[in-house]
Amino acid sequence: MNDIPSDSDVTCLSVDNKDIILVGTAHISQESVDTVTKVINELKPETVCVELDQQRYQSLINQKGWESLNLKDVIRKKQLPFLLANLALSSYQKRMGLATGVQPGAELAAAAQVAESQGMRVELVDRNIRTTLLRVWRITGLWNKMKVLASLLASLFEKQQISEDELARLRQSDNLAGMLEEMGEMLPSVKQILVDERDIYMAYHIRHAPGDRIVAVVGAAHLPGITARLQEPSASLTDIEKISTIPPKTLSSRVIPWIIPVLVLSLFIGGFFFGNRDQMAQAATAWILANGLFSAFGTLLAWGHPITVVTAFIAAPLTSLNPTIGAGFVTALVQSFVAPPLVSDMKKVGEDLLSLKGWWHNRLARVLLVFLFSSLGSSIGTFFALGWMKNLF
Repeated sequence: MNDIPSDSDVTCLSVDNKDIILVGTAHISQESVDTVTKVINELKPETVCVELDQQRYQSLINQKGWESLNLKDVIRKKQLPFLLANLALSSYQKRMGLATGVQPGAELAAAAQVAESQGMRVELVDRNIRTTLLRVWRITGLWNKMKVLASLLASLFEKQQISEDELARLRQSDNLAGMLEEMGEMLPSVKQILVDERDIYMAYHIRHAPGDRIVAVVGAAHLPGITARLQEPSASLTDIEKISTIPPKTLSSRVIPWIIPVLVLSLFIGGFFFGNRDQMAQAATAWILANGLFSAFGTLLAWGHPITVVTAFIAAPLTSLNPTIGAGFVTALVQSFVAPPLVSDMKKVGEDLLSLKGWWHNRLARVLLVFLFSSLGSSIGTFFALGWMKNLF
């Protein structure tokens, strides 16, 4: 392996009689793009592995992917939270990329393009992004879920400035070890799913990629973990299948959403048979007004269409009694019909999400804001209504 380029971002291993060259990158660094291109061109591997799944790969190579998005279908399948999380992460990376002039994931796209142009095999070795996000959501507790949500929401509007010198320091494993250790202390279950599990998954697929010489291009945060995994006995296929599945909802997560509806309906039924009818009427008014007004106000904050605002007021009191569908899905669907995103909105969504103003002016982003704010308003209204009703009985 004497012909391997000398570079601090390159790790060379001999695993199962294969030469495996790991290239650690920062996803918004021109230096990473240059390093990846240099390594592949000089080593001529049989296979190039990249830290991508099929969905992320398509989004990188197909810049017009947003134009074919079927928003109504996404809403009907209740995938809006996933879409919002995906856009938040994308927006955060794009903002960091502005400082270096490099598109997020440019080095991964470069690796695939260089490999394909030279007839090399390209292997997508990362776990499906939706599986990763749903595993985070299903496995972490309520408090950690709130931390994850707060982090995502903060990333929507945070201004990030970073230079190539800072990116160079970021790629150094000692700095990364400190970052991962800090993440592990704050959110150990999230770090396990976002980093550790994916290290296992990617190491397994890199190890089993075809060819005697393999170049694997991965984010620097994964380099220490993947290196360690490749130097250990391979994970079993059963282990890989286990971390590739979406865990079922826990019993508590299935039961808790029904507690408030059952409690409210019990109050209404008890009041109907044993209580004062005037109190019943006041309780019903409290439930409708609190849910409806807060959800409508949230929709208004998102610049929802007037019809969507009215829909929020009508839908929230009903959907709050039915955990299988939230007010946000109803309002988002209505918003997508009365003010559908234009082709120009789809084309510009990446740029518009870089600014606070853009989230409200882009029609696609506004549908997501309607979903988010009307849902939040309905939740606040539910607890407000319970406090109001408590004083009536």
